[in-house]
Amino acid sequence: MKLRLVGHDYKYAVEQIMLALFPEERPLYSSDLNISSDELFATSRLHHGPVYAQATTVMRCGIRVSHGSARVRCAKLTDRLTSDRLLQRIIKQSFYRAALDYIDTPPVWGSLTGIRPAHIATVALESGMSEKTAIRTLTGDYYVSNERASMSVLAAQASLTIKRTLEPHDIALYIGIPFCPSRCAYCSFVSNSVEKSFGLIDPFVQTLLREIDLAATMVRELGLRIISVYIGGGTPTSLPAETLRSILLSLKSAFDLSHVREYTVEAGRPDTITEQKLDIIRLSGAKRVCINPQSMSEAVLSAIGRRHTPDDVLHAVQLVRQYGAELNMDVIAGLPADTPASFERTLNTVLGLEPENITVHTLSLKKGSRIMLEGTVVPSGQDVSRMLGYALHRLPECGFEPYYLYRQKFTSGGFENTGWSIPGHVGVYNICMMEELCSVLALGGGGVTKLVSPGGRIERIFNAKYPREYILQSEKLENKFKQVKNFHSPRTAH
Repeated sequence: MKLRLVGHDYKYAVEQIMLALFPEERPLYSSDLNISSDELFATSRLHHGPVYAQATTVMRCGIRVSHGSARVRCAKLTDRLTSDRLLQRIIKQSFYRAALDYIDTPPVWGSLTGIRPAHIATVALESGMSEKTAIRTLTGDYYVSNERASMSVLAAQASLTIKRTLEPHDIALYIGIPFCPSRCAYCSFVSNSVEKSFGLIDPFVQTLLREIDLAATMVRELGLRIISVYIGGGTPTSLPAETLRSILLSLKSAFDLSHVREYTVEAGRPDTITEQKLDIIRLSGAKRVCINPQSMSEAVLSAIGRRHTPDDVLHAVQLVRQYGAELNMDVIAGLPADTPASFERTLNTVLGLEPENITVHTLSLKKGSRIMLEGTVVPSGQDVSRMLGYALHRLPECGFEPYYLYRQKFTSGGFENTGWSIPGHVGVYNICMMEELCSVLALGGGGVTKLVSPGGRIERIFNAKYPREYILQSEKLENKFKQVKNFHSPRTAH
């Protein structure tokens, strides 16, 4: 799509809403008004008047022209941060209104972009709004569907419930294990096949153990309190049992975990779960295990390159239940070879296993995944909508409520990923991480440390993504923890 900006330079805001509404388009900035009859062209204009700042969008395709506008009182533009937020909002709103003539079905998230749609509901509830008013704000100001607005408010309530229990020195701990048995067709995460990278496992673990020791020393010096531990990846249980034991026992001995409310280990691939590994997990103190079948259809599992069967999932769940752990299970809407009917069977099968948490993801079409490289056919946006629509009604019928949600770019149909739980079993780490309620100290490959001050200031520190690069960065770890220490020191806190 050709774009022209007049009176502003909020390119990112315009591109966000363009991609949300026209996912197949890519931005091309141009001032040439002589465009072909089948080419979309949008002019986004911002004008500051004595009372209002007004955004207008004119969208053309040949002789077809549509207009959209939105405005905000200039008196509300009190500072740079507030002005940027409000001006970008009206720019997106005007673009959305102009685009309605060119899209078949309005998106369920309306003009909302970004990864945290529930955050608006959280701010609304914290300001004293009622639930109904918060829902009306989302549907009226942002054109969000009633269902998604209600989901956002429920997720916001769960976030606020956790937020009220946190102290300034509380943090979450994440350990990244970037190894998997094999790479799934949809995967864009940083992970190495254990089979192909076996020689990297031992030096990776030695580097991780060193980082654990450095982190534990810093946590003690700062008087920080760990309230959540999450071992993710990758698939941590793809490691050999004794290797997994060395990591988990190191964590147990290095950190004070007496205040931990939730300790989770990802065992996403059921073919990596054994009684021996579950016994190691139990001894570590973890009480929450994630098994992520993604689908219970043999055809879908084959299409995405999974080596396990639906029966393997059932066996893994049985083992976890014998161990006595809380269970989270993930499914994905929109996978190759899936249909609304087979997705419904997957969800009902998972519900029959009675997990405390179910995360419903939407397939994200990411560069570098085998699906994109091979041009694999995936279900249409309409079929994905039917899949998620079924989940939206079926999960509440079974006593589940949404407790966190987020969006990614390039998801089928522009939909969301939602964590559902039965009452009393929300994922504390997921809420703290997504809603930025406290600092998350991330160790291991691909870990992103997110530092959050009581005043809302945020800094991020990135570990090397790949095992080999992570091993080579070993000598730089001290600098990382100096940065964390400076951020959390009382004299520098904001």
